[in-house]
Amino acid sequence: MDFSRYENLRALVRANFSETTQRLVDEALEYADGKLAGVCRYDGAPMLDHAAAVASIVISEVGLGRNSAVSSILHDVVRLAHKERPADEFLALTEEIRNRFGEQVVGITMGLANISELKLKASKEQADNFRDLIVSYSEDPRVILIKLADRLEVMRSLGIFPHEKWRKKSWESMNLYAQIAHKLGLYEIKSELEDIALKYLEPKDYEHIITKLEESAEERRAFIARFLVPITERLDRLGMKYHVKSRTKSIFSIWSKMHKQHVPFEGVYDIFAIRIIIDCPHEEEKRLCWTVYSVVTDFYTPNPNRMRDWISIPKSNGYESLHTTVSAEGRWVEVQIRTERMDAVAERGIAAHWRYKGVGQGAQTSEQWLGRLRELMEDTTHSLAQRFDAKPASGEIFVFTPNGDLRKLPEGATLLDFAFDIHTNLGSTCSGGKVNNRAVSIREPLRNGDIVEILTQKNQTPKADWLAFVVTAKARNKIKSFLREEQAKHTRMGREELERKLKNWKLPLTIDEAVGYLARHFKVRTGTEVYALIATQKLDFGTIKELLSRHLSGEAEEQRRAAAAEIERQKAAQQGAKEPPAASQDALVIDDDISKIQYKLARCCNPIKGDEVFGFVTINSGITIHRTDCPNARRMRENYPYRVVEARWRQSAEGAFRVMIRIVAADTTGMANHITEAISRDLKLNIRSINFAAAPNGCLAGTVAVEVPGAGVVDTLVHHIMRIKGVQRAYRIN
Repeated sequence: MDFSRYENLRALVRANFSETTQRLVDEALEYADGKLAGVCRYDGAPMLDHAAAVASIVISEVGLGRNSAVSSILHDVVRLAHKERPADEFLALTEEIRNRFGEQVVGITMGLANISELKLKASKEQADNFRDLIVSYSEDPRVILIKLADRLEVMRSLGIFPHEKWRKKSWESMNLYAQIAHKLGLYEIKSELEDIALKYLEPKDYEHIITKLEESAEERRAFIARFLVPITERLDRLGMKYHVKSRTKSIFSIWSKMHKQHVPFEGVYDIFAIRIIIDCPHEEEKRLCWTVYSVVTDFYTPNPNRMRDWISIPKSNGYESLHTTVSAEGRWVEVQIRTERMDAVAERGIAAHWRYKGVGQGAQTSEQWLGRLRELMEDTTHSLAQRFDAKPASGEIFVFTPNGDLRKLPEGATLLDFAFDIHTNLGSTCSGGKVNNRAVSIREPLRNGDIVEILTQKNQTPKADWLAFVVTAKARNKIKSFLREEQAKHTRMGREELERKLKNWKLPLTIDEAVGYLARHFKVRTGTEVYALIATQKLDFGTIKELLSRHLSGEAEEQRRAAAAEIERQKAAQQGAKEPPAASQDALVIDDDISKIQYKLARCCNPIKGDEVFGFVTINSGITIHRTDCPNARRMRENYPYRVVEARWRQSAEGAFRVMIRIVAADTTGMANHITEAISRDLKLNIRSINFAAAPNGCLAGTVAVEVPGAGVVDTLVHHIMRIKGVQRAYRIN
């Protein structure tokens, strides 16, 4: 082959690598030349020209090593074979490359081939997903870097492509590849991709900005020279090692600012920036950067709103610099202050400094992986792929709809997950589908790059067993929501029917008591399941009536005997303790320790020590203590007189009871504080909760929950609250 055609690449290799690498690169060029014989670009040049140009970018502009250079040279060989050759021939080719150039080269070229076969769709809404999809094919991090170099070479040569390809490749470069380059800190590649894309997408705007930049170039140079005079004189006196660069804003950045701010070219005040780059040891970096900042702001007034400190806290992609915008000669000037090391990272991105710490942290999102990749590429001379064993975007797959829309799902997602991801109704009625035109069930696991079509049936509804094989939160939540709605519907229907029947049967028990007994009898855990059995007609009312009637005939008598036995037990305990006889020896005595006897205080009236009370024998919960003025007292005494038990408080009982006080007061400053002070400080009572809100007529209304030893304290509590200036009403509520 004619090696002289690729002398620029070979010179780069000689300048950067050993003789062994030089021989390997020549071997790769010769091998690729043979495999790509007769394959040309759109302008008739050999296809190998593109591969050699990509390898040059990889070495000189990205900073990758030997295997990356060889992979760049061979990537079109693998791409075309993967696309056009039968499987057995392709496997033979990759085995040949593996034997001659190594396992890493095969892995990198396969990753590049996979990305090349993606059918990317120009869609702003799905740009993030497409970027993640590109990254997901880059198990070896060098793949994405070489792909960026490949795309940069394509854009530099875009003029040779057919016109119909210009817009698509430009859109992809601007919205996908440039954004990946930005995340990796490859600012030069990012800017060039955006500028070239703009040239083809908005040619008139591009030419307008180019013309304006050329017209103002001489004036800018003269201004910069005047601006720097006092700064450089001071820095020289301080003995600092530095150099100065001026940077014109990228054409795309100027264009974006003009459109976002709706201003002409002249309205973009930071067309250029001045960069002061310090040569100093690493430990002196921060101090000297701030020294230069002080020098600049001594001569020119800074705009505090435009100060950016990325030295104390670097950007997520590793960028470090100190930015300030100062006023000079009636215009704003951006000054960037950084060190040689920071400038190298800013210019050449993550490949400028190579540090390897090791990765083995399991699944990572593509965003996390890009961040990790940046960390791996600082301050070391090791190969990037050495020990890099974390798969990028692990835990994610990307699948397509039949019309080319891209969806991102977690690894292990099924056809049903995909259906719910598209739309809830599609998931709820999904009966199966097709994956790559192959009929599959709703349980079918999906893989990266699958094209998925969903089939539905009108009478299909979500089933409980669907939860066993869906993995996305959306699918699980939607299925559970449907099942809850169905359960609620059954509960409502079953409860309404049972309430109606109990009323007709005139059985002396509440619906909750009836359901509690039925749940125990049929060995189900909740009343909801009982209602579902009724609603779905799996339990008939004839059976229910017979069970409840039989249960009541024995249960009521048993509970009455239990209550009488409890009273007798307490009477005996009183006599043993020689307690003075009570007014009623047949009353249930309520102690302060309710954990030892089978009764509880009713929530409907919240009785406390000192209230007049009675006991009510329930079917399932023992004895419930109610106040005699409880809203439910009359109904219980009239309907179930045989279940009412006289009760009284033990005089020696001690404890804390919670009482709720309703307060209405003037809405004045500090009212809530006055109330809490009266309760806590004056009466030494514990406040458990307080809740106030604005009420009509400039009032404040709310409740205070207070712990009291008994009913006798409640009157004192209310009296103290009423004495507070502005309090209009205070009273105990249930």
